[in-house]
Amino acid sequence: MVPSVLIVDDEKHTREGLQQALAENYDVSLAANADEAFNLMDAQPFDVIVTDLRMPGKSGLKVIDKALALPNRPAVLMMTAYGNIETAVEAMKRGAVDFLTKPVNIERLEVLLQRALKTKTLEVEVRQLHERLDEKFNFAGILGNSPKLKDVIDRVKLVAPSRATILVEGESGTGKELIAQALHQASPRARGPFIAVHCAALSESLLESEIFGHERGSFTGATERRIGRFEAADGGTLFLDEIGEISPSTQVKLLRFLETKSIERVGGSKPIELDVRLVAATNRNLEQMVRDGKFREDLFFRLNVVRILLPPLRDRAEDIPLLLAHYLKVFSEENKLPALTLEPGALATLAAYAWPGNIRELRNFCENAVVLHHGGTLSEYDLDAKYRGGATPPAGAPGAAAPVAGNPLSMEQNERRLLREALIKVRGNRTKAADLMGISRRTLHRKLAQWPELDVTDK
Repeated sequence: MVPSVLIVDDEKHTREGLQQALAENYDVSLAANADEAFNLMDAQPFDVIVTDLRMPGKSGLKVIDKALALPNRPAVLMMTAYGNIETAVEAMKRGAVDFLTKPVNIERLEVLLQRALKTKTLEVEVRQLHERLDEKFNFAGILGNSPKLKDVIDRVKLVAPSRATILVEGESGTGKELIAQALHQASPRARGPFIAVHCAALSESLLESEIFGHERGSFTGATERRIGRFEAADGGTLFLDEIGEISPSTQVKLLRFLETKSIERVGGSKPIELDVRLVAATNRNLEQMVRDGKFREDLFFRLNVVRILLPPLRDRAEDIPLLLAHYLKVFSEENKLPALTLEPGALATLAAYAWPGNIRELRNFCENAVVLHHGGTLSEYDLDAKYRGGATPPAGAPGAAAPVAGNPLSMEQNERRLLREALIKVRGNRTKAADLMGISRRTLHRKLAQWPELDVTDK
């Protein structure tokens, strides 16, 4: 579909000259003043509006206000013969994506039009992401629509009705407890209790008592009988997080439950039969722990009846914008603060970040951003350097991707990253960016023509 552009200028030769220059690639409409532009905007949608600043009657700033009040709002470019910083700042505050000075350089205009169209596309995608925060993309609180996450959810739905023991593997922060809750909610046990135990948070003696309970007098301080988490979960689901951290003695007792469906309290001798579905999770490689003699092989096989591997966030990057939109909204509402939105450059930067801490790190970023910025917009300049540097994924974790040797795209990716970092460091000054990279300004222009999305600004 051919992009539609509205040119608003009181100078006939300017608007008709621009129409002639753009007619091959765009569907161009013309307006001689703000009122004509208002009528055209009410009659049909436009992808981009290019408006003069100073016109008889209403100024171009009024055109911006009108355009950005439309339901399907276009991107706006400002033209002015009075190109100064005050004009640019005011136009940007009103919502223009960029500005250019008269006489208009057609090549510059076409670059800005392409950038404006990309900005509009990103804004539409973000708006759609907000609209998609419903049950279709939200299974038991699990947000995302990437193929890898869909595979996980399909597997959860398939095995949830069974009585099988489940082993959930994934890096820290990938949402293993959410998967356990989803398994519970989608099972016939949904009306029963869901009990979670974080094994790494308790010492060996406390963990055994916490899970299995104890009899009065079984150890110093045991002044009364205590019901453990297994008994509390009877008829429901017990979730043991960080199962790789439990001691050998607790491993033996857990194996006995899986074999007999019964437990004995610490200090007790009477078996207690229970109807409990066990879901275990770990961010460690249990198979390697078995080989190293740190985890019982028979227990591993008992736990690993059905295995669910959660992808790290870097492997489902298409879900990052959805998660950012969701958590920014959640923390804005939670803190009773105005909504915080991400500029396209910030969104693109965050979508490319590796998120080694996964969803937990993303949640923390969103809460921090909401609390510190109190609404408004967040640009890529506001982001910490680590988000622009591409953090390295943790090695050796379950599901961690191995580096690809001889990647033919690596040189181009590195060059793109270095160019973007240079432009950000000098806040868009092309001459300084070229000097910083040790290339000519002509070479930098050529590369920006090849990768226009990297051109963060042009001062």
